[in-house]
Amino acid sequence: MAERKVLLGNEAIAYGLIEAGCSVAASYPGTPASEILDTILKLKTREHLEHIHAAWSINEKVAFEIALAASYAGVRSAVMMKQVGLNVASDPMMSSAYTGTKGGFVIISADDPGPHSSQTEQDSRFFAMFAKIPVFDPSSPKEAKEIIPRAFELSEQLEIPVMLRPTTRICHARQDVTVKPFKIPEVKPSFEKNPPRWAATPKFRLHLHRLLNNKIRALAKENQTFRFLNRDEVLDNGKVSKRCIVSSGITASYAREILESIGLWHRIPFFQVIMPYPLSKKLLEELASFDEVMVFEETYPVIELQIRNGVKVLGRETGHVPQEGELLPEKIEKIITDWLQPEVYPKNIPTPQEVPQRRPTLCPGCGHRSVFFAIRKCFPKGVYPSDIGCYTLGINLGSVDTVLCMGASISQAIGFSKVLKEEDLPTPVIATIGDSTFFHAGIPPLIEAVAQKACFILIILDNKTTAMTGHQPTPENIAPFKISIKELVKACGVSFIETVNAYDLSRIIEVLKEAGYYAFDKREGVAVVIVESPCVTDRRQKERTPRLRIRVTDKCRGCQLCSQRFECPALVSQGRKRPVILDEALCAGCGVCIHVCPFGGLEIIGNGEEKGL
Repeated sequence: MAERKVLLGNEAIAYGLIEAGCSVAASYPGTPASEILDTILKLKTREHLEHIHAAWSINEKVAFEIALAASYAGVRSAVMMKQVGLNVASDPMMSSAYTGTKGGFVIISADDPGPHSSQTEQDSRFFAMFAKIPVFDPSSPKEAKEIIPRAFELSEQLEIPVMLRPTTRICHARQDVTVKPFKIPEVKPSFEKNPPRWAATPKFRLHLHRLLNNKIRALAKENQTFRFLNRDEVLDNGKVSKRCIVSSGITASYAREILESIGLWHRIPFFQVIMPYPLSKKLLEELASFDEVMVFEETYPVIELQIRNGVKVLGRETGHVPQEGELLPEKIEKIITDWLQPEVYPKNIPTPQEVPQRRPTLCPGCGHRSVFFAIRKCFPKGVYPSDIGCYTLGINLGSVDTVLCMGASISQAIGFSKVLKEEDLPTPVIATIGDSTFFHAGIPPLIEAVAQKACFILIILDNKTTAMTGHQPTPENIAPFKISIKELVKACGVSFIETVNAYDLSRIIEVLKEAGYYAFDKREGVAVVIVESPCVTDRRQKERTPRLRIRVTDKCRGCQLCSQRFECPALVSQGRKRPVILDEALCAGCGVCIHVCPFGGLEIIGNGEEKGL
């Protein structure tokens, strides 16, 4: 029996996938998409859904290929990732559009306009256009859930992948949705051998490309995935404006609410596009009767570039809509009222006040903090390439110089080590990468570093989880076959490998000096230091560092080394030459700060567990 639940957008998507008969779900964690597979895994356990194979993959490319193979075998499958993850999976995605699919195959790529937690605010809908596959753009969690069975059906009808592109405001919004009983799919997996299709050579790829083009053209002609939402209201009003609005995704929800709130819902025709690519030919015919079409979409002009037939289109390309950043409601309201003000709406919209933002920082007690402090202490004139994860915040401690994409810290360390020299002396290059990122994209460049005999230090920050996206597991802690990072590094050909505890600052400094002698003085090659410490916010990890009680002594000189250079949030500066204040509510009791202070201004007074810390 159906029931209603208030669900996070990503939870709604997970429910939609299971209800639609998805048998295989694969993903690599990345905000804002992480909760989709998390929810599927929870539902699989709670509802005893043994027919579903759901698992975290080592990266997005592998996840894509696992789910695609299941589709080849005739079952419904899905792969989930964030927009930059689609970059990693772009190779199989482009090829899968040609080979096509059998069972319904849905690609869920969650975009991050803003961006809030990404390197880019790229638009996955452009990737869909690039690959020539259909893409749905939901305007709410409810709509995202309702689209999923349509996406599977379309994929099976055309035998090509279909993309669902939610954004952060869809993934992380909550809405009441109808939840239906889960059913076991009746389709039995069976792979039909067809080498000209599944293993097509370049000659056959040309034929497959021609078939793909025909499918997209036919879909655009038949496509009815748009809605003239206020047709009745506009026609009843009797005064049809020669201007209209076309929108998709979350911006459609914003724009509709704004038109209603300012009393223009009955005046300005409003079209919601649910499938931005390929754009419906019928919609293009409808738009041809208007003098001006304002387009709201995030983040690139996907719809805007497809509107032709001499229609005057206003949007990102014309400068009427900003070309970067989120289209928040206040921005859309300002654009609409500026556009329509001379005609119908003489209201001044107040400019929203900018809210000051706090700089993000590593958590109190984070094991990464001591490592970054030690790097600066040992190699103050070094170059510090880093990677994607919590540890990117090492930039606050002056120990991160570059952040490009996952795995790039190692590749860039090779490049830096080969060219940066002063009077024939190498500039110290110290790269940092997290354990999950190392598994994801760090192994190939490490092999390359060994092959090129590049001389630098690689620090693998091993907190035993994928911390930044919600503590998803890594291959190191998935039972029963736990993959040892140390053995993996050794298998890559590295000779210098040391493992240290993140809270033993003196030992970290000692090992870094040894690694520096190996890599920079002797020029023996890459030296790898694995720094271990369970993430302080992951309560599921059993191995935890004992918590200590710390106090500020009268030896504190207010030098701000602990609060500014070490940047511990629990140590609050009162200004220079005034003692710091220890915020016991924030203090994690790691005790590293007592080794940071050169004057003995901090000391241990007992075990924090005794006080319930």
